[in-house]
Amino acid sequence: MPRRHDPHARLWAEACEQIDRAGGLQRQFFRLAATLHAPAVWEPPVDVFEDEHEVVVVVAMPGVAPEQLEVRTDNGQLVLRGLRQWPLSGSGHVVRQLEIPYGAFERRIPLPPGPLQLGAPELVRGCLVLRLGKLGGGGR
Repeated sequence: MPRRHDPHARLWAEACEQIDRAGGLQRQFFRLAATLHAPAVWEPPVDVFEDEHEVVVVVAMPGVAPEQLEVRTDNGQLVLRGLRQWPLSGSGHVVRQLEIPYGAFERRIPLPPGPLQLGAPELVRGCLVLRLGKLGGGGR
């Protein structure tokens, strides 16, 4: 059993804690997804809200340029695909810490049954807000 003030035991414990933290961040932000067009390396987190008139999808997209984003519906799913570019590309900086995912992403969100109309996307405080209006009488 290691002694309480053993520096090797303390360093080992800190290293294990850092590995656990990194694993949690990876699971949260770098969930793997694959597409037929381009391999996605991460999925953005989403919140989905619904009332009798619409479904609202809020997607965390800080740093994603609108021209790097594709939004469409496909077989009852909302499909978001795009690219978050490296912010300091070609600057010569060395990465010291990297928690924000970069590169290609894709996210598929199941939609409720029934006809929906996708409205114009809005970027609000680093989030993409998508409103899908319910067609045919509103409530379900």
